[in-house]
Amino acid sequence: MTILFISDDDNAQRWCDAIARHLEGFDAANDFRIWPDDGGDPAAVDIALVRLPKPGVLAGYTNLKAVLNLGAGVDDLLADPAFPRHVPLGRMVDDSLSGGMVEYVVHGVLHFYRAFPAYARSQEEHRWQPLAHLPDPGRWPLGIMGLGVLGRAAAAALGSFGFPLLGWSRTAKEIEGIEVFAGPEGFGDFLGRTRILICLLPLTPETENILDRNAFDRLPKGAYIINAARGGHLVEEDLIAALDGGHLEGALLDVFRDEPLAAESPFWDHAKVIATPHVASISPSRNFAAEIANDITRVRAGGPPRHLVNMKSGY
Repeated sequence: MTILFISDDDNAQRWCDAIARHLEGFDAANDFRIWPDDGGDPAAVDIALVRLPKPGVLAGYTNLKAVLNLGAGVDDLLADPAFPRHVPLGRMVDDSLSGGMVEYVVHGVLHFYRAFPAYARSQEEHRWQPLAHLPDPGRWPLGIMGLGVLGRAAAAALGSFGFPLLGWSRTAKEIEGIEVFAGPEGFGDFLGRTRILICLLPLTPETENILDRNAFDRLPKGAYIINAARGGHLVEEDLIAALDGGHLEGALLDVFRDEPLAAESPFWDHAKVIATPHVASISPSRNFAAEIANDITRVRAGGPPRHLVNMKSGY
């Protein structure tokens, strides 16, 4: 039985060493293969550890018992028409992922709430111009799109600052401290009361392009956008238009439709945009290794990965 590692962005040997520390009986020389140079016999591969594999690659491995994604988002995998959808797909859920995302979102909210863009402009112009008074957090409702592990963790941290918390999800939920809106029928009311919109949704056919002109028009004038989910959520030209037209005041973007962000993208030089290179939540191999080893053990015993993806919902 063989584990196949597929990723152009990760150090395969580092992952192998980290997993070996947690997996009893693991023989790296015989049990671990690295695509594409050391793929071995495709028929012998029973588990694939992947991050952004090229489309069609997994279709050639006909005896897979599970695919374990080295991250939380699986939209790229499910967008591959050749992905073997009959094979259980597991995604990573880790405290360090949530912690990093919470830090990023809290930073973004406080950056806009405390008017740091205005202070940055004052510094560029050599102007000493403090604001007359501190803003009132009670007048800054935060709207969180996506109330899974990441959304709830972000809400818990932000609530301590006194911000009113609004949440929107596909289905109705009851979460203490959050006023929850659900489905298409609740989306407009949710947006209409949101001062800073935070997107932490999974990317599915239903949520693709959800951050568009129609959504921006429903936000109050002067609202802000934070997108730390997926680039496919955002209609980029609609955001530029809303910023240039003055309806939106600013945006913090960590994800983009095409990555790396093209040199000619207007986001690089836009005065109202902060662009970061998909770094909101990064977890090193040592943090995931125990969870992956646990999933490998479960799968080889005939069970599913712990965080099994629902192929219909896409998360």
